[in-house]
Amino acid sequence: MAKQVVADQAKGMVLSRDDTNPIYLQICARFKTAIAEGRLVPGDRMPSVRALASELGLSRGTINLAYQILAEEGYVEFRGAAGTFVDMRLRTPEKSGAPPPAPRGVLSEQSPNARPFQLGLPALDAFPRKTWNRLVSHCSRQLGAGQLGYPQLTGLPALRERIAAYLALSRGIACQPEQIFVTAGHRASLGLIMRALYRPDDGIWFEDPGYPVAREFLLSIRARLHPVPVDCDGLMVEAGRRLAPHARFAVVTPANQSPLGVMMSMERRTALLEWAGESQRWIIEDDYDSEYRYNRRPPLSLKAMDRGERVLFTGSFSKVLYPALRLAYLVVPQSEIETFERACRAASAGCPEFHQAVIADFMEQGYFIRHLKKMRALYADRRQLLVDVMHDVFGDRVTAISPPAGLHLAMQFQGYRAPASQIAALAQAEGFGLQPLSLWHMGPQLIDGLLLGFTNLESREMAGSLARRLKDICIAAGRERRA
Repeated sequence: MAKQVVADQAKGMVLSRDDTNPIYLQICARFKTAIAEGRLVPGDRMPSVRALASELGLSRGTINLAYQILAEEGYVEFRGAAGTFVDMRLRTPEKSGAPPPAPRGVLSEQSPNARPFQLGLPALDAFPRKTWNRLVSHCSRQLGAGQLGYPQLTGLPALRERIAAYLALSRGIACQPEQIFVTAGHRASLGLIMRALYRPDDGIWFEDPGYPVAREFLLSIRARLHPVPVDCDGLMVEAGRRLAPHARFAVVTPANQSPLGVMMSMERRTALLEWAGESQRWIIEDDYDSEYRYNRRPPLSLKAMDRGERVLFTGSFSKVLYPALRLAYLVVPQSEIETFERACRAASAGCPEFHQAVIADFMEQGYFIRHLKKMRALYADRRQLLVDVMHDVFGDRVTAISPPAGLHLAMQFQGYRAPASQIAALAQAEGFGLQPLSLWHMGPQLIDGLLLGFTNLESREMAGSLARRLKDICIAAGRERRA
């Protein structure tokens, strides 16, 4: 029976190596089409990775990557040993002859990996796939028996060396490769820090508003979070001292506050470092989108200013390259290397080294810096495009409240008689990827607004079409509110 299901779902999945999209993206597109057309419905079991790989004559890694992307976009859900299933939260297609709505999905003119105004996703159309594929092929040809064993727990030495060189130039951080730990994403970096240094009942200052993924992860491990408000100068250190005087950690995004985009002032940076030095506290510096400021260079990182070895610096390749890599890095003080190595041995199996090797080559050959330069120019244009189009469509009912930085805009909407959370709920039901600012708050919400990603707006026509749809949704939300 299982073989028949696999055969049925693989039937008609015509894949082409001549297609401009890689095979894993073609697989994603085929499954999305099957879901949209009702051939797969919420709750249906997906074929296993092994079975589908065998049926299509592909590697398990290719199928795994496709499934991971589908899961991150909300099309499928993993249920452990039970298997992978079409997400129950997807709407079932209409029984009428009308075409079914795209489930939490995308418009036809967008990349199959991006929902309208989706946050946290780089410009997928601008990634240098040919260069990347060439480096992947080169690394594949160089693969020897020595690369087939268990990965090194702290990361591939070549990548750690390239990260150290890059941070010295871009963020002013003087560190040795031994201080760098390669992890499987930002949450894995936080998890490593918690295993190495966190003690039961330690308090943690957490920016409010702040990154909800990090917040939910820390809460899931029973960390004690204390929301500390943010203003135009970043984390309000004096408020933190007043609200949680005994906290031992602070999680901050000083280069580009997540989600408001403000830069922490030098006065606040100095105050935070002084706070950390007083009682041997720790600052977790999330270098969130520091590469993407469009009107000025970011100041030195907190890590570069740190003279007391109290800053733990985290960075990620998800936004600067692509999220499916699931690779990030952590820079620890020289004095804590052994502590973190013990934490790695206790709870980590290391990260697969193949893509680490590709990234190391990408950086060493100069492609990484060129890519960042290209993306800064592209994102500056696409951000301005979104600002212009939103003002064309909404007039003075919309205001951009975030500075020119990052990969999304924070915007306020006036005159629609509905809170941003209600607008966002209706928009998400129509397949949009925007978010309400309320989602990022722990304490009282002072600003009501929406967060809109702009990285995958490929044209003025696309941006205009999406803005007009969003305006209709705002009007509908206002009617529902009055009713």
